[in-house]
Amino acid sequence: MSPRSRAGWSRRRWLAAAGSAACVPFTPKAAARELDPALVARTLARAREWPTLRALMVAHRGELRVAERLRGAALDEPTNVKSVAKTVMAALVGAAIDRGVLRGVEQRIAPLLGELVPPDADPRVGQITIDHLLTMRAGLERTSGPYYGRWVASDDWVGYALSRPFVAEPGGRMLYSTGNYHLLSAILTRASGQSTLALAREWLGAPLGIEIPSWDRGPRGFYFGGNNMALAPQALVRFGEMFRCRGLWRERRVLSERWVEASWQPRTRSFYTGHRYGYGWFITAARGHSVYYAWGYGGQMIHVVPELELTVVMTSDPDSPSGRTGYARELHRLVSDGFVAAAEAAGGAGGS
Repeated sequence: MSPRSRAGWSRRRWLAAAGSAACVPFTPKAAARELDPALVARTLARAREWPTLRALMVAHRGELRVAERLRGAALDEPTNVKSVAKTVMAALVGAAIDRGVLRGVEQRIAPLLGELVPPDADPRVGQITIDHLLTMRAGLERTSGPYYGRWVASDDWVGYALSRPFVAEPGGRMLYSTGNYHLLSAILTRASGQSTLALAREWLGAPLGIEIPSWDRGPRGFYFGGNNMALAPQALVRFGEMFRCRGLWRERRVLSERWVEASWQPRTRSFYTGHRYGYGWFITAARGHSVYYAWGYGGQMIHVVPELELTVVMTSDPDSPSGRTGYARELHRLVSDGFVAAAEAAGGAGGS
């Protein structure tokens, strides 16, 4: 039995869920054509050689073209997507702003967190805005990388993150820090009166028709804001397609078009990759086309290429590093040389 059959997943089922036209394209195109089959076949053969790659799904022009369970869980079974949770959390912030739960990205976080701010916190905490957290430019010492263990071992993840020394000014350079996104989870809970899990299920799970299982909480009860969320590859495709469709899924408004545009506006740059960063999305280019991607430890990826109406999802072993090993670069190359090139050959806009 094929991997797709074992997953209980088929192109026909996905199309039935997505509809014949998943969204209005970004730019008018000719009638849909299949991705170049020879390029896709070579790309899949290459993907199957990587022992840590678990699932690969590709949607093109609203149709599922590739659904490969390479190893591990089925395509409709939730798996740990690590820091892709940050991209989901940023979407929840946008949904909160769309609904008036939060005023906007320039809102300062200290009044929203209230007594959760340590009394001896640096006064500059009062300058931090929601925008600073979304772009990881709060200026506080990081809670990721070598600092992560001490942070999650503390008895107050919110207070610990806010009590870190300032190593940059608020609004300065990007300092990749999961603590920034955990603060957003606490803010969403306090502002809405509902848990982040409840908001995720109501604002994203229900309209997208996806399962969002419970995930880790911090010692104060707030759901982990930037790590260890479990979503199925199928769910990641719908989430990516919703962004590609500027906030729509099956003609239902999930996020405002304005929030999608704001999320994909370059606002800072990663020290590690050199890629730009918006609100929860990294920004790069492939063969002359803008690419927006979510990235979780181990190689959990959502690539969206709006110009080519392309969404690529990959999940990998969540316990194997992907940054320092070069694996993440290989995944980017797989998308660029494989599926972006195949979409160009199908009649999309010309690449470089």
